[in-house]
Amino acid sequence: MNLSTTKIDRSNLLFRLGRLTRRWRQVLDSEVQAAGLTDATWRPLIHLHLLGDGCRQKDLAASVGIEGPSLVRLLDTLMAKGLVERSEDTSDRRAKQLRLTANGQVFVSRIRKIVTSLEDELLDPFSDAEIDCLAQLILRLESQVNDVRQRVKR
Repeated sequence: MNLSTTKIDRSNLLFRLGRLTRRWRQVLDSEVQAAGLTDATWRPLIHLHLLGDGCRQKDLAASVGIEGPSLVRLLDTLMAKGLVERSEDTSDRRAKQLRLTANGQVFVSRIRKIVTSLEDELLDPFSDAEIDCLAQLILRLESQVNDVRQRVKR
């Protein structure tokens, strides 16, 4: 198949993006599991790393895409493994803040090495200009999705 002449139907573009995302996650899950980390372990750790120490549980749940009670169970497991610490939010006693422990940082470093290696392999055929163009398009699409979400919520 000659990709340069393949026409993508606009009506299924977002479907294809969703499928691509699922496939990427399957590859990533497989590689991370081969390194001895489970999906339940690595995803919250990476999201917490990206959100930064002190993020609230509800923000982590939204980022990972799971319900609060499911996250609480995961956090209990991660805390028992010494990877995450939970503390009371000083501005809202009902809220809990999270931070990675030193061991959690080590796990994140291992995960990031796996992700970086896979990303390098997948993006190698593309020029910097193509990657920049794709990144800009994704940012614009994310903005559009956020605008539509806000409109739909009203």
